[in-house]
Amino acid sequence: MARKQFAVFDGDSHVVEPPELWQKYLEPEYRTLGKFALWREEGKLGCYLKVNGKMFRDTMNSNIPRHAIWRPGMTWDQVGELDPAVRHPMNEAAWNPQARLRDMDAMGVDQTLLYPTWFAEGFHLVEDPDVAYALARAYNNWIADFCTAAPERLYAAAMVPLQNMDYALEELKRVSAIPCFRAAFIRPMFIEGRYFTHPYYDPLWAELESLGIAAAVHPTAGLWNPEWTSHGPFAEKIKGRLHQHSFLGVSGGGPFAGGGPALGTFPASPPLGHPIAPVMAPWLDNHMFVASTLIGFTVMQRYPKMNVIVAHGKASWMEEVIEKMESSTRTIPLVHYYPVRTDADEMWEEGHVMLGFDAEERMIQRLPQNYEKKVVWGSRYPQHDTTSAWDAIGMLSRANVNEATIARMMGVNAAEQLGIKLVHKVGA
Repeated sequence: MARKQFAVFDGDSHVVEPPELWQKYLEPEYRTLGKFALWREEGKLGCYLKVNGKMFRDTMNSNIPRHAIWRPGMTWDQVGELDPAVRHPMNEAAWNPQARLRDMDAMGVDQTLLYPTWFAEGFHLVEDPDVAYALARAYNNWIADFCTAAPERLYAAAMVPLQNMDYALEELKRVSAIPCFRAAFIRPMFIEGRYFTHPYYDPLWAELESLGIAAAVHPTAGLWNPEWTSHGPFAEKIKGRLHQHSFLGVSGGGPFAGGGPALGTFPASPPLGHPIAPVMAPWLDNHMFVASTLIGFTVMQRYPKMNVIVAHGKASWMEEVIEKMESSTRTIPLVHYYPVRTDADEMWEEGHVMLGFDAEERMIQRLPQNYEKKVVWGSRYPQHDTTSAWDAIGMLSRANVNEATIARMMGVNAAEQLGIKLVHKVGA
C-alpha cells in the first residue's frame, strides 16, 4: 500500500439508496405513498426514477450504471471502454458499509462525507410535504445506521424536508443529536418556484448556524427535471430541439448551394443531451448559488457563523465570480430584499465557505496559494469519474505543491469546516 504522512478527508462521495430504505426504514403507514412519491427501480432490462407517480427512464445506457461503476484501480479509460451491450454490476460498496471501508482503504481515504444519489435527484421535487418528511426520516435513519460501521470515519449530509420549513427545522434538530450528521444536503435548484434567495429560507440558515451544521451544497444534473429546476434540463432539451441542418452548403440546390459540393451536414442525431448536462450543469448551478444567494443576497453576511461546502462543480471559477460581482454591484442597481455588498472579495473571505475541487484542476495546481484555505477535495466515488486520494496527491505533488498545502486541501479544511477530528488510518 502507498504511504502518506497526513489524513485525507473525502468531501464528496456518494451512497446509492437500496430498496430496504423504503421497505424497512420508511414508516409502515408511509410505504405506499413513499414509493409513489420517490422510488428507484433497478430492473434487469431497464431502470427508471419515479417522482410523484411519474416514471422517468434513464437517458443513458442502463447497462453501465455510471452512478456506481467505479472500483479502486479502475482508470477513466477503462470506464469509457466498458462494453455497453453487457450488463455491468454496481459496486456494492455504494450501499454496503463494510465494502465501502475496504474501498476507502484502497483509495487512501481516511474519512468521508456521504451524499445521496436518488434522493439528490428527486427528493426536493416530492410534492406532499408529509411524505417528504417521512422520506427524510427514513433516509437519515438508514444513513445513520450505515455510518455506525465506523463512526470515526463515516459522516453524512442529512436530508431536510424543505417542502415545509417547520418540518425542516424539526428534522435538523433531531439529526443534530446524531454524531454522524455534520452537514445538511442542499441541491441548488428551484423548489416550488422559490430559489434560495427567497426569505422563506432565512430560518434554515439561522438554524444551521445555531446548530453548527454545515450547509452541504451539491448540484446534480439529474436524469430528468422540469426546465430550470437546474441547468441540466436545459442541456437535455437541446437534444430534442435540434434537427438535421446543412452546414454551409448542400448538394442539389438551396440558398447556400451555388453549384458546388456540400461542405458538410450536421448529423441527424447529434450526440447532445444528458452526456453534456453533467459537464455543464454542476458548475453553472454552483455559480448561480454562490453569486445570487451567498453573495448577492448576503446570506453569508447575515449568517456569518454558518459553514458552507459547495461541492462537485470545480473551484477555479470562484475568482471570476467575485471579480464580476465586484464590478456589477458598483454599476448595476440590484433590487432585492437585502442591501448588496460591493466588496465581494472581502465578503467572501468573511464567510465560512469551502469549494469542492478536483485535483486535476489546472488553476488549483498553478495558484495553490489562492485556494489553499478555501477548497475541499472530493473523489465523487463511486461514480464513473472517480479519482482516488493517491491520484490527487500525485497530481498536486507533480505540480510542486508543498506537502503542508496538500494536507490542508486534502483533509484539514474539510475537518475544520465540518467540526470533525481528523483520523489518519490509511497509509500511515
